[in-house]
Amino acid sequence: MFSDCSYEPHVHNVQLHCRKNNKEHRTDAISVDRLIVRRGQPFQLTFHAKQAFRPRQDFFQLVVQTGPNASEAKGTRSTFGLQARCGFGKPWSLELSSSTDTSFTMTVYSPTDASIGLYKLSMLTGSNTRTETSIGTLTVLFNPWSEDDWVYLPKEEERQEYVMNEQGLLYNGKWHSIHFMKWNFGQFEDDIIDICLKLLDVNPKYLKNGMEDCAARCNPIYVGRVVSAMINKDDADDGVIMGRWDDLCSDGVNPVHWRNSVDILRKWFKNACRPVKYGQCWVFAAVMCTVLRCLGIPCRVVTNFESAHDTNSNLLVDEYINDYGLLRTKEDKKDSIWNFHVWVEAWMKRPDISDSGVYDGWQVLDPTPQEMSEGVFCCGPAPVKAILEGRTDVKYDVPFVYAEVNADIVRWMLWPDGSKTKVSTNTTSVGQFISTKAVGSDERLDITNQYKYLEGSRAERDGFNRAVRNLSISDDSEDVPASRAVVMMIQEVEKPISGSDIKLKLSVRNNRSTPQALSLQINAQTIRYTGIPTEHVCKEQKELRLQPNEELFLLINIPCANYGPKMFFNNSIKRPTLTLKGCSDWPKRKDGVLSVVPALLRWP
Repeated sequence: MFSDCSYEPHVHNVQLHCRKNNKEHRTDAISVDRLIVRRGQPFQLTFHAKQAFRPRQDFFQLVVQTGPNASEAKGTRSTFGLQARCGFGKPWSLELSSSTDTSFTMTVYSPTDASIGLYKLSMLTGSNTRTETSIGTLTVLFNPWSEDDWVYLPKEEERQEYVMNEQGLLYNGKWHSIHFMKWNFGQFEDDIIDICLKLLDVNPKYLKNGMEDCAARCNPIYVGRVVSAMINKDDADDGVIMGRWDDLCSDGVNPVHWRNSVDILRKWFKNACRPVKYGQCWVFAAVMCTVLRCLGIPCRVVTNFESAHDTNSNLLVDEYINDYGLLRTKEDKKDSIWNFHVWVEAWMKRPDISDSGVYDGWQVLDPTPQEMSEGVFCCGPAPVKAILEGRTDVKYDVPFVYAEVNADIVRWMLWPDGSKTKVSTNTTSVGQFISTKAVGSDERLDITNQYKYLEGSRAERDGFNRAVRNLSISDDSEDVPASRAVVMMIQEVEKPISGSDIKLKLSVRNNRSTPQALSLQINAQTIRYTGIPTEHVCKEQKELRLQPNEELFLLINIPCANYGPKMFFNNSIKRPTLTLKGCSDWPKRKDGVLSVVPALLRWP
């Protein structure tokens, strides 16, 4: 309620029409008690006065401003009134919709590139002296329903899924045994919008220069990178979640127990923006999905099985074993293959890359702190179309994401003197069954073909070679021998069942015309879902003698008593390694290694 003033047009009350406006802007699920609008879409305000509004004579303007030191030049402040050039595609503008003797209704048009965030709303009136009177606040969000917005998503059913749906499914497990968990994103729950805006207001870029940061919030690319960095607490910021990949979670919540984003965001907010303990990739991704959907950016959670973590940007995952077939330990291991890894895709245009729109659409954003991007633990947005075509020269962070879905695995024998020998190259295992929830149902949607061409196809290898060329990478390692004198194969006797012994059958064949005296090293280790080896569960050595062209069959048994206590959530017995050595003068001769077989146990 405003007091009667001496200026015209004597406005004494303003109706923000929160319920009506919010419903039309599809924000009424957030609130009907405060004005929340989507940019580029008009909304109405009604002004009650003591006399009729005279548009040709009465001076009347509105002022909107967001952030500190709001500026017309930066686009964070606008003062506007009735004008001929108003409506869609224009700056902030007003249009008189209707009037009576005691009230008038204005239609307000916001630009489709307005910065998102909380705005102060006020009016300027008066015949001789201009008086600015506060009306209230409004919150402006991205608008995936507006064709001119960079986040415009054409299909209504996809907007309902990727913006409006508060429930979802997250996929985990292994490529041969995919599971899901239900997740409550809760982007429209009470206070979540305020928490999301708080997250933007405590990011380091805002704290360094709030005016520039608020001006940049018109751009979903910028906002996506900020949110990606702020979800994790691995920088000098007030990130939401602290990561933990061991089992020492007694001072927080084990990541496996989270089932919704709301509890995490509220806990962060109520604890003065101190990080919530603890999260892993699916938790980081799910919370980021909540924030982006709340701000109006279409978003979905994606799981990549057999996901590579390439630490040196060479599109290869280098795995090292010693002369006894043991994988390198956690302390010295760098590259790894995760059972699964979870990130989000956000839908937006990418005019910063190309005016043609070729890279518009789904963009990978990954809030899990893995590698730094421009000095900060964030990742993306990386265009999925660029990943498919091996365009590793495109920003942001395409090489890292490309490696996650399509790196080659190179296995090396690491010798005691520090030298190494390439043992094998695997070009097909990384990036399996890339999955997200289907639109309008609880079915799993496989989107692998959006990230990579069919494994083994010419198009896939052409894309990989293009990715390597774009990074100016050269492979100076020796080739793997085309054939070996002794060949080994390992198979499951029966599918592993929890609580039972694991039974494997090994075949060893001598392809030479001379007898072979051999030493077989059998090692199996449990591995976390992030690819880090943890415990030994099997270690055997057998002496063999093979006649020319002879094939032997051996049974390998891993007792449940050995592996059971060492199997935690998402751990697997993934790489039993069989190393075959010539017995005569081993280990003096490096060519004594005849074969190394990494076997995959399909753990349920």
